[in-house]
Amino acid sequence: MTHSTTSARPAPATWLPVAAAAVTVVLWASAFVSIRSAGAAYSPGALALGRLLAGAVVLGAVWLVRREGPPPRAAWPGIAVSGLLWFGVYMVVLNWGEQEVDAGTAAMVVNIGPILIALLGARLLGETLPPRLVAGMAVSFAGAVAVGLSMSGEGHASVLGVLLCLLAAVAYAGGVVAQKPALATASALQVTTFGCLVGAVACLPFAGQLLDEAASAPLSATLNMVYLGVFPTALAFTTWAYALARTTAGRMGATTYAVPALVVLMSWLFLDEIPGLFTLAGGALCLAGVAVSRSRPRRGAVIARHDGEAGEAGERAGGGEPAPAPTGIRHEPQGPSRQ
Repeated sequence: MTHSTTSARPAPATWLPVAAAAVTVVLWASAFVSIRSAGAAYSPGALALGRLLAGAVVLGAVWLVRREGPPPRAAWPGIAVSGLLWFGVYMVVLNWGEQEVDAGTAAMVVNIGPILIALLGARLLGETLPPRLVAGMAVSFAGAVAVGLSMSGEGHASVLGVLLCLLAAVAYAGGVVAQKPALATASALQVTTFGCLVGAVACLPFAGQLLDEAASAPLSATLNMVYLGVFPTALAFTTWAYALARTTAGRMGATTYAVPALVVLMSWLFLDEIPGLFTLAGGALCLAGVAVSRSRPRRGAVIARHDGEAGEAGERAGGGEPAPAPTGIRHEPQGPSRQ
């Protein structure tokens, strides 16, 4: 009976984080469609504040209903930093930067974010950089650039725009890496709710602009801003935090390279923007890179590596014979939630 209970419990941890990550990338991709409407009527700071306020209201209501209480003290540094960088700085400077550069330049600069996440995760969180992750991110980055270049038309770029997109990528990466330790002691809902509140407070200087622009903005733009707050922010950031708590920051960052491919598909379906062959090829590269980055070595290769390491340890001990593997170690299948 004990064995049956133990073997049945890991199953949700295997597919739920994958499903949560899928929800996140789909909703983040849909955000680009909504930003086209809202961004035409709202300035970058006002749009970020309106989006965060809508998200904070929804998250706060769910948090009160679930009665989870405030996050533990140990989680607050990570929540504060991620809220300031990712919910605050990132949203404002990305909205601003995309007004100053063409889509191709934005793709090349902003999409270094997942690469920075992997590097910072290795440096600050002690995460590994498996060859498959590095290769997959390289393929996906090439695909993201291809999608951006193919959809940019007559491109334009300013030094200010490039710097803003670079700042957005750095803020995004820093926010994710700061959020990861907070999830060790706080729930995904707590981290997302209070991170969103921190970002909203940081954006309060734009309150005057928000009120002025809301008075004259078309209803469709305001509804799109509310949608951005409820779904790509409140829901998607919560599912992101849930998945991030169960895998590495680098692997989660690589997953977001599926967003450009989904943007192409959604633009095709909802905006009647028929993609060219170069765009489709870029989207396929994005998805292929994500598949490579999330793939695992075969079970036999993992076991052989462990056995080889055990043998080397025994030889280093001076006996010349492989040391037996400790009896407490089990070679479990590697799922997306384990690293």
